[in-house]
Amino acid sequence: MSTIRVTVWNEYLHEIQFDQVAKIYPNGIHNCIGDFLKEAGMDVKTATLRMPEHGLTEAVLQDTDVLIWWGHMAHHEVADDIVQRVYQRVLDGMGLIVLHSGHASKIFSKLMGTNSGNLKWREDGEKEILWAVDPGHPICEGLDEKIIIEHEEMYGEHFDIPQPDEQVFISWFAGGEVFRSGCCWHRGKGRIFYFRPGHEVFPIYHMPQIQKIIINAVKWACPRKSPDVTYGNTQPIVSVDSKVEGVTGNPGLQE
Repeated sequence: MSTIRVTVWNEYLHEIQFDQVAKIYPNGIHNCIGDFLKEAGMDVKTATLRMPEHGLTEAVLQDTDVLIWWGHMAHHEVADDIVQRVYQRVLDGMGLIVLHSGHASKIFSKLMGTNSGNLKWREDGEKEILWAVDPGHPICEGLDEKIIIEHEEMYGEHFDIPQPDEQVFISWFAGGEVFRSGCCWHRGKGRIFYFRPGHEVFPIYHMPQIQKIIINAVKWACPRKSPDVTYGNTQPIVSVDSKVEGVTGNPGLQE
């Protein structure tokens, strides 16, 4: 198997604006994630919001098997043409992993359709228990059935998303809420995984179990060899006798 090519995209705003976040991720969330993916043997690039074309040029995306997306405070600044570019690459087979507040990103919203992505939230640093509800799923490989996160931002149901194709994790929070924290979808040829943990003021991406989930998710989302697909009007593959007595041409069309 060839080396998986990953691009980690991050707004990279919290880390340069807030000392509390900079202490946890001095090189940015994107580099923290990129470092453990490199250690797992992956070919990693990073991109950030303020780069030209947000770092997501045609060339970068064509050279990406899986894109990881972390956004929070500047979803509105992502250009629509770049969103469309990423969207098309997902349909063509590129994997996409959306982290934490990326549920409100333009690209996630576009791929999910008409759902709002709305949810409950609270920044109290509560204890979370992340449960594997599909323990046989490849993203759960090598994990225990639950992960305890001592302090995390609460996200609570109802989470207004389309029904996931596969539900991998749910979370329980000390305040009583639950949340679908690990969800999979297929769009076109692409695979999408939404993974909720990762609030920037807590060292979530330093946790080995969380790193393992993201590594597993990259492997799951990586493109597979699949047939080329064409759309639109096409000629028959085998000979078709389309003549119907008393009917000329397509009765549904006016000539």
